[in-house]
Amino acid sequence: MSKDLLKKEDWLAVWIGFIVIAIGAVAVLTGWFDFSAAKFSTWVIGEEGVKKAVPLAEQLGHWIFWRKLIVTVLVLGILFTIGIKLQGESVKKFIPAFLVLFVIAIFVRFVSAEFTLNRYLEWAFWALLIGLLISNTVGTPEWLKPAIRTEFYIKTGLVIMGFSVLFSNIAKFGLYGLGIAWVVTPIVIIFMWWFGTKVLKIGNKPLVITMAAATSVCGTSAAIATGAAAKAKKEDLSLAISISIIFTILMMVFEPMIIRWVGMSNLMGGALIGGTVDSTGAVVLAGNALGPEAEQAAVLVKSIQNILIGFIAFFVAIFFALKVDKTGESKVGAGEIWNRFPKFIIGFFVASLVASFIIMPATSGADVKAINGVLDQYKNWAFVLAFTSIGLDTNFKALAKQMQGGKVLWLYVVGQVFNIALTLFAVWFLLSGVVFDIPNLDLFK
Repeated sequence: MSKDLLKKEDWLAVWIGFIVIAIGAVAVLTGWFDFSAAKFSTWVIGEEGVKKAVPLAEQLGHWIFWRKLIVTVLVLGILFTIGIKLQGESVKKFIPAFLVLFVIAIFVRFVSAEFTLNRYLEWAFWALLIGLLISNTVGTPEWLKPAIRTEFYIKTGLVIMGFSVLFSNIAKFGLYGLGIAWVVTPIVIIFMWWFGTKVLKIGNKPLVITMAAATSVCGTSAAIATGAAAKAKKEDLSLAISISIIFTILMMVFEPMIIRWVGMSNLMGGALIGGTVDSTGAVVLAGNALGPEAEQAAVLVKSIQNILIGFIAFFVAIFFALKVDKTGESKVGAGEIWNRFPKFIIGFFVASLVASFIIMPATSGADVKAINGVLDQYKNWAFVLAFTSIGLDTNFKALAKQMQGGKVLWLYVVGQVFNIALTLFAVWFLLSGVVFDIPNLDLFK
């Protein structure tokens, strides 16, 4: 056990995540130094004034941006290199490959921050697309492969993300948020598991559960955590994320239009968006299209739903160990469950608990928000490295085989329709005023 703590990827992801969280918290609370990671502001070419956009020349010409970029690559590069070294792998091969991968990640963040592209497609889409273009045209070179550590980057990003999942969000929306996010989500996962394995008879069970989590919780993050818990292949994860991103874009654009067309209240519409649109960023944009009240309701429902990520991964790991992966030759004991359990989920929970019950009470909401502002970019960089790695390691022919004659697409479409219908009923039941009183709108301020 003691050797695993410093040699296994799961545990190393936890330590790296904790180190980033600790340094970020110290930097914000003491003000001794700036630990901020680089971020491309939404940019435009030229000097034309576009609201919420910065001329590209102005952004690239600022020395602070370059300083933050250097800090970002040094922090992540050093920590991941130490992790590779502790796992007994070649540092000499990893370092140059990582630097090139990071350059590709910089290009991804740069492209995704362009004013028009940023309005409709998140960086996750561009990371996958650019990686896929490289791997399916010129091919991914052998010397780059030592840096393609999809799960290592993903696990680290999820541990850092745990700090932003505050249990206090439950109190803000109480019964309403819990009913919409926590009751509907498990039912949808169970339905999609049944539909995928029994009706569609998809043999790839890790893919089915990964698709179910992506559909019912929050797209990419839930797919990543659940896929790791179910030991899904990289191709499974890539397929689940790709389908989720495509439909997220469609729902982000058309769901607010339909909500407005049927005359649904902004509060109900926002809650529906929060419970059905996969990506958190897309939830904000779609909610904003209906107004401030809808945006706040959407974000609160999605935030409460995000808390389930760790719980779902935990139960999926146990379920797969006891039922799905069981050979029947011997019983799966507690030791085997522990061996299979993704340890980064522990890091996710600990980070969330520290933020919710230690940092928040000891400081202020503003301090926690500031810490999350710093950590969010490190999480994003880790995820960009991961999604780019998925693209670089995925072939279109392999993706086509995973579709299993269109069954996987049917799984998502039917599952999402069921998710929308059930969420709509929960929203009506809790927020229409027919059964319960409509919540005090002061809670959104």
